[in-house]
Amino acid sequence: VQLQASGGGLVQTGGSLRLPCAASGRTFGSYAVGWFRQAPGKEREFVASIGQGGSSTYYADSVKGRFTISRDNSENTVYLQMNSLEPEDTAVYYCAAGSTRSTIASRYRYWGQGTQVTVSS
Repeated sequence: VQLQASGGGLVQTGGSLRLPCAASGRTFGSYAVGWFRQAPGKEREFVASIGQGGSSTYYADSVKGRFTISRDNSENTVYLQMNSLEPEDTAVYYCAAGSTRSTIASRYRYWGQGTQVTVSS
């Protein structure tokens, strides 16, 4: 599975962005997908995850109520809708695919290249 995250950019505080994670391969629907982010000088952190069917989701406390993860297996794409963005959300965002949904980065086997999100104050 190859993943490509996109949709990043510069947005003002309170703004919104939607990050697609497009996947290649006919078996994409068999993978759980997670979003992680890494800010300069900080460790990569979990943001959100979604199960294979799309009904099971989980969020980091820092984004709960502001971010929504969803997937369209017919389009081989997972989305991260980010609303009410804050400067603290500034980071490179990565999507990853694995056999089970997890908050732990090492549990995901496949990773996209990342997309930069910058939130100005």
